[in-house]
Amino acid sequence: MRHNVCALVVAALVLGAPPAHAQNPGLPVYNIGVPRGIGVYGDVAFPNDAAGGGTALGVTARAGFGLLGATATLSSLNPDGPAGSDLSVGGTLNYRLLGGPLVPLSVTLQGGVSYAKPGEGLLPGSEVSAYHFPVGVGFALVIPNPVLAIRPWLAPRVDVDYRTAGPASNTATNFGLSGGLELNFLNGFGIHAAYDRVFAKDVADPSTFGIGAHYNFRVPGL
Repeated sequence: MRHNVCALVVAALVLGAPPAHAQNPGLPVYNIGVPRGIGVYGDVAFPNDAAGGGTALGVTARAGFGLLGATATLSSLNPDGPAGSDLSVGGTLNYRLLGGPLVPLSVTLQGGVSYAKPGEGLLPGSEVSAYHFPVGVGFALVIPNPVLAIRPWLAPRVDVDYRTAGPASNTATNFGLSGGLELNFLNGFGIHAAYDRVFAKDVADPSTFGIGAHYNFRVPGL
């Protein structure tokens, strides 16, 4: 009986906790467009208190093939307070609606999913899972110059957060918005920064700011 009460308390805390909205918990949702070739991105992000606080680290692989693109992300969020970090995996599929090598403006449709088990291990046998489904469109503009390409972007989305804790579950659907700036040098190296915010109902808005570096490998014919 006591074990069941503890399980219900943990479930209530997990389901009632503010969701760490981002592609992976703590990281901004990046919708920069369909890449040309293959890229590797590294990020560090700083979610606000409503998103759990702490620091998030992530590494992302990106690949583009014509109009289609995909990403895969592995990340770790170390929130303020609890010891240890929560690992998560995620990915996106992207379709370029507008844009090309000679068109500076690109419009990209994106759908994503991430999976994490926040707080797992606090109670033996607990089954806590968090899923995130961002679906939206991204607008990016390439501003070329002799040294580097400047790419500002903005991406509104529908943001769905689904959590389970044993038999209990909770779904939250909100409007999300992310945007940022990417600087790409001629040798394939680049740096980037992004801000992400979810306009939540009846609670403080989760947000996060991320910065990082990346390298793009150009593949002939793509």
